Amino acid sequence: MWPFSAIIRKVRSNVRYKLLALTLLPVALVLPIALAGLTAWGASFTYEQLYIKVNSDLAVAHDIFERIQEDHLNKVARLGESYPFRNAIATGDNTTVQTLTAQLKAKGGFGFLRVIPISGEQSTPAGLPSVGIEILGPDALTELDPTLAESVRLPIVQTRRARPTDRRLEDRGMVVRVRQPVINPDGSLSAILDGGVLLNNNFTFVDTIRDLVYGPGSLPAGSIGTVTVFLDDVRISTNVPRRAGERALGTRVSEEVSRAVLDEGGNWIDRAFVVNDWYISAYEPIVDVHGNRVGILYAGYLEAPYRTALWQALGLVLLIVLGLLALYAVLAIRGAKSIFRPVEKMSQVVRATRRGQMLRVGEVESQDELAELAHKFDDMLDRLEQHAAQMQRWAEQLEDKVDERTAELRQRNDELQRTINVLRETRRKLVTAEKLAALGELTAGVAHEINNPTQVMLGNLDVLMAELGDRLDPVRAEIDLVVEQVYRIQAIVEKLLKYARPGDYAGYLTEVDVDQVVQDTVALIQHMQKRHAFRLDLQLAASLPVTINQQELQQVLVNLVSNAVHALPDEGGEIVLAATDWEDRGVCITVSDNGSGMDEDQCSHIFNPFYSTKREGEGSGLGLSVSYGLIRRYGGDITVSSQPGKGSCFKVWLRREPKMTEDAETIAEQLHAVEQHESPTGLPEPPTAESARQVR
Repeated sequence: MWPFSAIIRKVRSNVRYKLLALTLLPVALVLPIALAGLTAWGASFTYEQLYIKVNSDLAVAHDIFERIQEDHLNKVARLGESYPFRNAIATGDNTTVQTLTAQLKAKGGFGFLRVIPISGEQSTPAGLPSVGIEILGPDALTELDPTLAESVRLPIVQTRRARPTDRRLEDRGMVVRVRQPVINPDGSLSAILDGGVLLNNNFTFVDTIRDLVYGPGSLPAGSIGTVTVFLDDVRISTNVPRRAGERALGTRVSEEVSRAVLDEGGNWIDRAFVVNDWYISAYEPIVDVHGNRVGILYAGYLEAPYRTALWQALGLVLLIVLGLLALYAVLAIRGAKSIFRPVEKMSQVVRATRRGQMLRVGEVESQDELAELAHKFDDMLDRLEQHAAQMQRWAEQLEDKVDERTAELRQRNDELQRTINVLRETRRKLVTAEKLAALGELTAGVAHEINNPTQVMLGNLDVLMAELGDRLDPVRAEIDLVVEQVYRIQAIVEKLLKYARPGDYAGYLTEVDVDQVVQDTVALIQHMQKRHAFRLDLQLAASLPVTINQQELQQVLVNLVSNAVHALPDEGGEIVLAATDWEDRGVCITVSDNGSGMDEDQCSHIFNPFYSTKREGEGSGLGLSVSYGLIRRYGGDITVSSQPGKGSCFKVWLRREPKMTEDAETIAEQLHAVEQHESPTGLPEPPTAESARQVR
C-alpha cells in the first residue's frame, strides 16, 4: 500500500486523481461521518434499552424479594392462628407445639423457629406481627442454633476494584426475621412465634428470584440472568458463576458500586465487570428492620450476546455502505475517462518536452473544449521550439561575453576590498594620531600653567609650617592632606608632560631580551596580587631581541597588567602574559584576562587620553594613551580585542629596530598611498582586532 504522503503527492500531481478526489471525497467524508453517527446512536439506543430492561428486572426482583418475606410471615401466621397450635399452647402440650413448629421449620425452609412464651396478661406488643431483614452476629446465631453459626462462615475472596479491607472472613448472618403473636381466645397474648430464614448460602432463595425474573424467552440465546444477595459488599448468596460448577461466593462488589449503593443509598445501573465477565447490572440497597443499609440486591444478565448482536448489525450496515461506495466509485471512474485522456496526453507531452524529447498530443477522440485545447497546445509547442533554437544561438554568444566580464569584475572586487580594508585601518590610526597630537599641545600648555601655581603653593606651605611650628598641630592633618594633594597634582602634571612631549622623557635605547623584561616586570606587579588575588600565567617563547628603552617597556606592561587586574572578577581571576616572535620583524607581547571585557565602542576609545573604564577615582585615563604613544614612537603598535563578559586581549607589537617617526605624518603618507592604490610600507602590519586571537 502507498503511504499517505505518497497518495497526497499523487493527487497533487495528477489531474485524474484530482477529479476523482473532487468526485469521491464528499461521499467518502459524508458516509463515514453518517456511519459513525449511526453506530454511536445504535450503541447508545441499544444500551439505553438494556439499562431500562435491567432496571425493570431489579424492580421485579425487589418485589419478589419482599413477597417471599411476606410468604414466610404468612406461613408463620397460619401456624400461630391454627386451632391445634393455639390449643397446645393453652393446655401446655409442649410436645405438640414442638412437633408443629418442627414441621413448619422443615417445610418452610426456616433456619430457626421458636416459641417464646409470654407470662401474665399482656396485650399484643406494638409492631407485631412483623417481617424484615436482620443481621445476626456469630454469638446470636450460636444462641439460636449452634449449626447456624458454622454454616454462615465464608472466606472473603480478594476481588479486583473492590474497596480495600482487612477482613478475611464473613461470619455474620443475614436473616429474614419473622415474628407472629399467638393470641388466646380471650384476646390476651400467650406466646410469640419467632422464626428466621438464613440467606447465607441460600441458593434456593436466589435461584427462585432468578427463575421468576429471567424466565424462558426473557433473554437471547447465550445470555444468562443472575441474582445476588450481598451482606455489606460480600456475596453471600448468588448464582453468578466464578468458574464452571462453582458460584462466586465470598467475592465482593466494586468500590464504585459500594459507594453509590451502601454509602449514598441510591441505585446503580450500568454495565459492570462481575467476577469474570461483563454484565448489564442493577444494584439497590437492602435495608434492615432498623432502617440501616446492610446489603445489596443485584440483578443482571450477561452482556456478550447483546454486544455480539449489536456489532453484527453494525458490521452488516458497514458492508452495505462500503459496497455502495465502491459501486459509486466504479461508475465515477468509468464516466470520467473521457476527461482524463486528453489531459493525460498533454501531461505526457509536457514531461517529454522537459526531458528534451519531441512529442505532440495529436488527435483526440472527443470533440469538446479539451480537444481544441490539445490542438492549440501542439501549435504553441511548435512556435516555442523555433524561439528556443533562436534563443540558444543568442545565449551562446552572450555567455562568452558574460564570462569575460565576470572574471574582470571579480578581480576588481578583490582589489577594491583589499584597498578598503587598508584604508579603513589607516584612517583609524590617523584619527588616533591627530587626537594625540592635538591633545598633546593642549596638555603641554595646561601642564605649564598648573605647575607654577603648585610650586608657589608648596613654597608657601613650607613657610607657613616653619613659621607656625607647634601651633600647627590642631590642623596638621589637614595641612598634610593639602600637601599630599599638591604632590598628586604634580604627578598628574608630570604625566601630562610625558604625554605632551614624549621625546623629552625618552630614555636610552638598548637591545633587550623581551622574555627577561617580562620576568623582571612580574616583580613589579606582585604587590597587586596582595590586594586582588589572581593567577598569573607566563608563556614566554620570544627569541628575537628588540631595541627599546627597558623602563618604558616595563611601564607599558605594568599599565596593561594594572588595567587587567581592575577588570578581573572577585574570584577565579586569571592573567596571561605571553611573548612570541612576530615572524622575523620583532616580538609580540600579549596581555590577556578573563575579566569583564569591553564592547566595540569602548575599544574604539580606549587609547584616548582621559578615557577610562574604571570606577570613578581609580584612574586618570592616561595610562593606555601614554603607553600607546611610547610604543608608536618606536614604530610599534598596540591592538586590542575584547568581548563583554569574556575578557580582553592587548597585544604589543615591537620591531627589532625602532623607527622614530611622527605618527600623524606617517599615517597621512600611508593614507595617500592607499588612495593612489599603493601598498603602505611605513608602519608595521599587526593583525587587526577582528583577527587577533585571544589568549586564555
